[in-house]
Amino acid sequence: MGDVVVAVEGRVVVVTGGRRGLGAALVDEVLSRGARKVYSTARSAYVDERPEVFTAELEVRSASSVAALAKATADADIVFNNAGVLLAAPLLTGDLERATEMFDVNVFGLLRVARAYAPILAANGGGALVNMHSVLSWLAGSGAYGASKAAAWSVTNSLRLELAHQNTQVVGAHAGFIDTEMVATMDLPKATPADIAARIVDGLEAGATEVLADDVTVAAKAALAGPVERLTFSFAR
Repeated sequence: MGDVVVAVEGRVVVVTGGRRGLGAALVDEVLSRGARKVYSTARSAYVDERPEVFTAELEVRSASSVAALAKATADADIVFNNAGVLLAAPLLTGDLERATEMFDVNVFGLLRVARAYAPILAANGGGALVNMHSVLSWLAGSGAYGASKAAAWSVTNSLRLELAHQNTQVVGAHAGFIDTEMVATMDLPKATPADIAARIVDGLEAGATEVLADDVTVAAKAALAGPVERLTFSFAR
């Protein structure tokens, strides 16, 4: 399953959540590598003046919204499943509706997009599906957000098996803290969106099944072989 390699040059790319943050950096990165067309989505309409970029509205919590996007972008070769949400929600004391929303966006939204694009990618030769995860997929202490990212990681690993028959490269991309609006209030070292985007696309083009986009993520993945008590997130990491 690691022998499928998809180059960006000349391809048609979809980036969900492409208006800002890591999504915007992914749009920039694939354009710099010669993508022929990029569909970039956000929850509300916006404008990108670059002729290769086509913007679209998408609500990943809505099956009809996802289906409409897929129908309008049936020439897609590569899909970056980047849309996500982070809401403060401790498991025991947090608002359960916030936890539910995070799972609906980060897990089921990711799956809705994957299900909608699987037949499109198959029809277009296989292509690639890149799902954005987090170092918190593996570390306890971030409540419902980390739990949703852990579930998304598991979904990606199963999608890789289910999509292997159609030669779709499935990549799980993990990163620590990125300098975006999502974590603007956290006083932690952060990578730039451009650096993380470059490493993710490097991995895609190298045929990776998983991208560990920074040092903190490499360390966390290595720690999975050790005691579970050490798999804990704290601001002192």
